Amino acid sequence: MGVDKYVELQVDVNGEEIFIVDARVLSSYSGRIEKLFGKSKGVNYHQKVIFQDFPGGAANFELITRFCYNNGKVNINPLYLSQLTCAAYFMEMNKFVTRTENLCEQVEKSLEEIKYWTWSELLVSLKQCQELLPEICSLGTLPKFLDCLVKRVASSCETSSCPSTSSPDSIEFRFSCDTRSTDGLKNNFPRGSWWFEDLVSLDTCLIEMIIKSMVSRNFDNGNICRFLLFYQKSRFPSASADKKIKIIEMVVEMLNSLGTQSVSYKSLFGILRVSVKMDISQCCRTKLENMIGSRLNEATLDNLLLRSPIQRNHLYDVDLVLKFFKYFIGKGVCCVPLSRLKKVSSLMDLYLLEVAPDPYLKPLKFLALINALPDYARDSCDEIYYALNLYFEVHSGLSEEQKTEVCFGLNYEKLSSEALNHLSQNTKFPPKSAIHALFSQQCKLKGLPQYTSPTTFTDPQQCKLKGLLQDTIPATFTDSPSTAFETSRKGMKDDCADQQIVLYAKKLGCSDENKKIKAHLQGMHWRVMELEKDCRNMQIQMEQMASSRFPSHAKAKSVPKHCSYY
Repeated sequence: MGVDKYVELQVDVNGEEIFIVDARVLSSYSGRIEKLFGKSKGVNYHQKVIFQDFPGGAANFELITRFCYNNGKVNINPLYLSQLTCAAYFMEMNKFVTRTENLCEQVEKSLEEIKYWTWSELLVSLKQCQELLPEICSLGTLPKFLDCLVKRVASSCETSSCPSTSSPDSIEFRFSCDTRSTDGLKNNFPRGSWWFEDLVSLDTCLIEMIIKSMVSRNFDNGNICRFLLFYQKSRFPSASADKKIKIIEMVVEMLNSLGTQSVSYKSLFGILRVSVKMDISQCCRTKLENMIGSRLNEATLDNLLLRSPIQRNHLYDVDLVLKFFKYFIGKGVCCVPLSRLKKVSSLMDLYLLEVAPDPYLKPLKFLALINALPDYARDSCDEIYYALNLYFEVHSGLSEEQKTEVCFGLNYEKLSSEALNHLSQNTKFPPKSAIHALFSQQCKLKGLPQYTSPTTFTDPQQCKLKGLLQDTIPATFTDSPSTAFETSRKGMKDDCADQQIVLYAKKLGCSDENKKIKAHLQGMHWRVMELEKDCRNMQIQMEQMASSRFPSHAKAKSVPKHCSYY
């Protein structure tokens, strides 16, 4: 029921402007005004109402008053339809009006003609919707705008590479863009990408809705990814810090929903480098790291050389790289093809050589990098040995126990002869590693084709090499290192001259190779002799200490711990 008498109503709209209207006129069309002043029948007085959140502000309220004072008639323009729709429902202008349609019915009818709007009118309406969120979502207006926009993009991509190439009179051209948007379509935009520049001005929440709608319509994922990267690059220069975070989180979320293979690997690292200094959510960061880690076989060494955060002492962000390897293995290393594992292991070996000189890199962290992949992913461990050698050279203050612990990541059986020879004489490594190297070298020799008697060597050159090896291989080398040391302590003589000779004689036929083999074996021989000498000296010192401390007891005999092999 409306107001009978004149009531002067002052309406304060969002603090922007004050309107003085007749409450009787507005209450005839607005259910909200009628509820406020319906009980004021027969009273002539002044009233005031304040709206703090009126949709569209003072300009939109003026359209409402014009509609009421013009007997329920108003020219509805697509450029302000979204604002007028929200205002109509805000003022509850859906009540029955004699001889005319109420405002809510009129705006709904105008929405049915959205398919005839120009591209510019559609974009303007979407931009207005950004200011009316979330109320406009509940009215069903925004979904209609988004659906129309996605259909335009889809139809234009199917009919032509660029709308500007179509005839201005054609339906496809009129539906895809107008004169203004055509000017914005650069010639360098590839097929299907003409709309990128026009949508950059939209907010992240609308972009997310548009992308989801495109995915539901089976748009090309690659084209969607290109748009998301274009959007991020275009919006970043002028965006605030908080806005940049929202952009990154939206882009990562959308890329993750499209699948890891849709976006280029280089672009993922580009997003990562940008987001490092931002306070993005942990969920977003985890998704980005997972996308990168799952495709680690596509990475290069430069990709992994990421600077460590300021609050950490490491030169490179080793923790982040370890996360990449964790996500690469995923549900289990058995699920990863061996070819991918081998490619990533080669990348890890290069990374180890780069981070080894970092003076702040802890031994356990370095060992974690070595053990990030299973042993069978590597055919050779030479690169790991060289990285360890460099690490021990820089971290000279490590104890023998720490060095031994790091060396647990080294598979001696997968070292080449050159690496084993270098290791057996490398003083930067703990003594146990040298013993491991000698034992592995012996096992490699025993693994070659064996000959059970001297007569097997029929070639004169082979017989010559056999005699050469018999003269140069010490007896202690043909047995295990622990047995060799025990034999030397007991004073046993060399009685293994007639043991089986290990040699692949068919591939050795020149004097230069003979000399190299002889020099190689002699070097190992002297290394073993030096270790035996050290062991004997330490044993003598221990026996002297024991005899001076316990003169009445038998002398204790033991092998120094660092010379034992296990």
